[in-house]
Amino acid sequence: MSQPLKVALAGLGTVGGGVIKLLDENRELIERRAGRPIEVVAVTARDRTRDRGIDLSRFAWVDDATTLADAQDIDVVVELIGGSDGPALTLARETLAAGKPFVTANKAMIAHHGIELAGLAEQQGVALKYEAAVAGGIPVIKGLREGAAANEIAQVFGILNGTCNYILTEMEEKGSDFADVLAEAQRLGYAEADPSFDIDGVDAAHKLAILASLAFGTAVDFKNVAITGIRHVIAADIKEAAALGFRIRLVGQGDADVKGLFQRVHPCLVPLSHPLAHVSGSLNAVVAHGNFVGRLFFQGRGAGEGPTASAVVADLIDIARGETGPAFAMPVASLARAEPAPADDRRGRVYLRFTVADRPGVLAEITAAMRDAGVSIESLIQRGAAADGNVLIAIVTHVAPEKSVMQALERLEGSQSLVASPMLMHILEE
Repeated sequence: MSQPLKVALAGLGTVGGGVIKLLDENRELIERRAGRPIEVVAVTARDRTRDRGIDLSRFAWVDDATTLADAQDIDVVVELIGGSDGPALTLARETLAAGKPFVTANKAMIAHHGIELAGLAEQQGVALKYEAAVAGGIPVIKGLREGAAANEIAQVFGILNGTCNYILTEMEEKGSDFADVLAEAQRLGYAEADPSFDIDGVDAAHKLAILASLAFGTAVDFKNVAITGIRHVIAADIKEAAALGFRIRLVGQGDADVKGLFQRVHPCLVPLSHPLAHVSGSLNAVVAHGNFVGRLFFQGRGAGEGPTASAVVADLIDIARGETGPAFAMPVASLARAEPAPADDRRGRVYLRFTVADRPGVLAEITAAMRDAGVSIESLIQRGAAADGNVLIAIVTHVAPEKSVMQALERLEGSQSLVASPMLMHILEE
């Protein structure tokens, strides 16, 4: 029998426990597919005494994770600690420098330091794998890096955060306000106690930066992702979107052309005819357009014990087979250093929500600002005064340059008619 692949797990949270369970339950199948056994031999975590519902006595316990990098009886290190820097990054650097393959589910670390780590892996001739870092168990990294490798990808976009998608779906189905649904999501474990990374779009932006690199052959560029989360989406937006034939989803969008690399995470109105409009609950989905393969659509569970563990073990199977190759589909030296593309000249339709005082002339003021900026209106909904005496106006524009829409909003800045900042959401075209 071939020698087993000996694995060290750094981090024993939900995903770490899932990896151990998966390797136990599917041991025979995994061995047949990998061509050799895959065995966890060492583990490390912050709390040795915590009951994780798993028998850890069969594994060596290591208090200092960094010692795993040089341990002679360990073939590959799996990092499930989290965080873009700190112990996770130190472990990644030392493991790769020691000439060992490294597997991670850490999207923040790959988004911030992936190019450096990929370079280290190339120097040592070992694998850097991170399938679990984007969209959980959906094989989108492998799909873009390998399955679509012969294609020029024109665009990649999708629903990349399950927490946000769950919140928006619940708001849609129950008519509840954002704060109420967020509190319920926290109670059920769908949202963290501090949900900022999710609801403010940062988590989705990490994933988008990674996908854009794979899709377009560019260096990972997280710092130039334009990010808007869902914190300011209200129940009325959900209702108006439905009346207009849309659903609201937090969408990460990326494309690259001669103008540069464009990356944006933003709540969008998605037409009911578009497949992303039907991705509900905590599911994730990614769409890519290749010049020969056409539209690729990946959908599935984007987080959780089972899906994320599945992605981690898939990477381990690749390593057991001896499969390496560049982490970002091509050598680091071949990745383009693209300039960020400006949004000003992008054209599209947008949804604008205004909360205004209930008095004559307000609608005329808004439409005049749109007219003067060269933005025409496709549809408009004005509701009667609410209990607070304010009126909601929802507008969908015709296709216009984004800079023109922003000019219209600038003309309304300081208006005594507006009682709250306008809400802008782009419309995802088919």
